[in-house]
Amino acid sequence: MANGRLASKVVLLTGIGGGMGRVTAQLFAQEGATVVGTDLNPESAAETRRLIEAEGGTIDSTAPVDLGSRADVARWIGDAAARHGRIDVLYNNASQPRFAPFAEQSDEDYLFTIQNELHLVWIASQIAWPHLAETRGAIVNIGSGAGLQGVRTLPQAAHAAAKGAVLALTRQLAAEGVAVGIRVNSVSPGVMGTPPVLAMYAELGSRAPVAPVVERTIDGKPGDPIAVAYAGLYLASDEAIWVTGTNLVVDGGASAIM
Repeated sequence: MANGRLASKVVLLTGIGGGMGRVTAQLFAQEGATVVGTDLNPESAAETRRLIEAEGGTIDSTAPVDLGSRADVARWIGDAAARHGRIDVLYNNASQPRFAPFAEQSDEDYLFTIQNELHLVWIASQIAWPHLAETRGAIVNIGSGAGLQGVRTLPQAAHAAAKGAVLALTRQLAAEGVAVGIRVNSVSPGVMGTPPVLAMYAELGSRAPVAPVVERTIDGKPGDPIAVAYAGLYLASDEAIWVTGTNLVVDGGASAIM
């Protein structure tokens, strides 16, 4: 781990409690990062911590943290900087959308999705910015194929709007980051084998709304979340020192193959 791809880096990672966040936390710890993770759910965050420690790694976990609260986020990031002396990477993984057809989605669910997919990226990035300027660090945002392409079978207008905004924000922060040496990039997953997607397939099988997307992938299956974690690992590492303002699409080719 001392010689890993993230050795000596302090990485803030949101949404470590499951799915892509948990896999990313495990991989980053294996690659030598000091992972400073958070989640809204203390029990799921504790399970991620247990898994990492069982693998011989360590993680500095704080939960619960409401990423929509500027005060909570400022406390989390400030405490992390005080404990570890620096912040090298902010990895904005956490996301909590609500789905419904556009014509039927309530204002409450639309605003909830914007708050929990876009605003939390804005808040954490803004608070971490001065720390990252000191280390000439990096931000990695998790976007989505929904921000790039519409899907007829999946009612995801609010999710698409939020993730499309995350991708646009990534490009603009990359532009503003040039002046202070902060790299800002994003990873856009396709349909990944996270617990909600696997549960959808268990219930609906080939009638799952994501099935028409998945059948266009290279193997006809939802992706393994580790593929997204490896893309994020590259962007967080010094291997990507000359990469900023880009979006890596990890969707098994679904957006490229008709």
